[in-house]
Amino acid sequence: MVTTPRLFVDAPLSEGAELILPREQAHYLVNVMRREAGSPVRVFNGRDGEWQTIVADASRKGATLQVEARLREQIGVPPLRLCFAPVKKARTDFIVEKATELGVAIIQPVITRRTQSERVRTDRLLTLATEAAEQTERLCLPEVSEPVTLERLLAGWPQGQRLIFCDEAGEGEGAWGGPEGRARPMADMLQGETDPSGPWTILIGPEGGFDEAERAHLRSLSFVRSVTLGPRILRADTAAVAALTLWQAALGDWR
Repeated sequence: MVTTPRLFVDAPLSEGAELILPREQAHYLVNVMRREAGSPVRVFNGRDGEWQTIVADASRKGATLQVEARLREQIGVPPLRLCFAPVKKARTDFIVEKATELGVAIIQPVITRRTQSERVRTDRLLTLATEAAEQTERLCLPEVSEPVTLERLLAGWPQGQRLIFCDEAGEGEGAWGGPEGRARPMADMLQGETDPSGPWTILIGPEGGFDEAERAHLRSLSFVRSVTLGPRILRADTAAVAALTLWQAALGDWR
């Protein structure tokens, strides 16, 4: 079975339009995928849906696509943001890739007091997200935001947006459970949510977890839902996938 290549293009899409591919995409299409003139290619730009094109010209120097017909109308993803503390390079890459696959709208690196990897190249992360979107049939790219400190993130919190704080400690004071309440399992919290609409954010901590001052501050905020992800301590990349999966199954576009 021959797979039709699928590419993200940063250009308007309409019937009859001509697309001149950047060098990297032309190399991938011609030299890696071995596509020639007349070969079909699917493209999307995050605005105009998905379109069928054909290779109009292909050479070692470049490639041009001719847009033929729309295959799918534009659809978005749920208003879900993932905030996570960057970890080791390979694991951070994994988090970004899986967040894209799982339908996250915004990917936000967050610097906490125990964050060990503060240098984040958002341009490289966006490249990873683009490749993941191409492979998983998304019609849009996630926004990859510049890193921000936890303090700044919380100080500028958008009105009406709720934050799911994945608390590895799982106990203590919190707005969700009351003055003496424990953090609830995330699945139970989502099932009991009476107003699931509107934007949500999931917050995943660093290796070693949040420190006590950060945890206490998070639990004191009215928009925070303090939850656990089960009886085991999860790695940050595992926790991100688990939390996103639970949210999509309960409130997202999996239903």
